[in-house]
Amino acid sequence: MRLILFGPPGVGKGTQAKLLAEEYGVAHISTGDMLRAAASSGSELGRKAKALMDAGQLVPDDVMVGIIREVLSSPRVAKGFILDGYPRTLPQAKALGAIFEELGIGDYKVIELQVAEEEIVRRITSRLTCEKDGRIYNLETDPVAMGGVCPDCGGKLVQRADDRESTVRERLRVYRQNTSPVISYFDERGVVYEVDGSLSIDIVNREIKLILSEGA
Repeated sequence: MRLILFGPPGVGKGTQAKLLAEEYGVAHISTGDMLRAAASSGSELGRKAKALMDAGQLVPDDVMVGIIREVLSSPRVAKGFILDGYPRTLPQAKALGAIFEELGIGDYKVIELQVAEEEIVRRITSRLTCEKDGRIYNLETDPVAMGGVCPDCGGKLVQRADDRESTVRERLRVYRQNTSPVISYFDERGVVYEVDGSLSIDIVNREIKLILSEGA
């Protein structure tokens, strides 16, 4: 399996990536995981990435591309991979395409999870995070309240800045601006498949597996 999961924040990419990685025994590669692994590896690229992250700066495309190449060349992806959260810009997509060509990776699929913007805002703004253990709760489905306490450890439940409505809408605006060209890039290669991410986790998972089975 060689899969890129695509979609804005809050559509369930991480959830589906974890389910698929466990079921198929392939590597789930998220941008955050890649950066943390590179930073702890001690490699030249890793040290450069760590220095930037420690300074609170974004890791530039050239460093990210090098890290991606290292990951996709490693034994970790021998059985396949799921890329979650990368690429996010057209230059990153073109660079990834060049890496795929360099490594002989020609058979891959891009699945775009689609959810209406208002539903995404509702999902994300319903999240509460425990200040103590980091566990995430949902105001709509869990027995918690804004300003309440974590049922597990008693820590204070807060809404992260990233989960506030104004921040969520800005993240979605940036996503649309930066990533529409990315979808077009992959669409021209005939590898993009759309899935309704507003459906239940089980149904979305089933739809993705149907797409993966095509041509298998």
